Amino acid sequence: MRNQTAVSPGALDGVRVLDLTAYVAGPYATRLMADMGAEIIKVEPPSGDYMRSGVPRRGGKGTYFAQVNAGKKSVAIDLTKPEGIDLFFRLLDISDVVIENYR
Repeated sequence: MRNQTAVSPGALDGVRVLDLTAYVAGPYATRLMADMGAEIIKVEPPSGDYMRSGVPRRGGKGTYFAQVNAGKKSVAIDLTKPEGIDLFFRLLDISDVVIENYR
């Protein structure tokens, strides 16, 4: 039996995803993409994702939020301000995929 130490790249290795999701379906979908190797950049409002304050809590975060957002980078952007819009478009330019589930 051979000892393998190298980690195989995932199917989405090298793909950058801009994550504009909240609640259940969207964050879960992007978590699966992170598990497959994608780099996920989660965009939150300055007040933070609503699910951060969910219960039950552990370590200052809602446990559901922690589970579906593991492996993601996060940035708070105020999209009502010109500098926030500029930052958003810069992130958009460097992303391969955008996922959103706003209503």
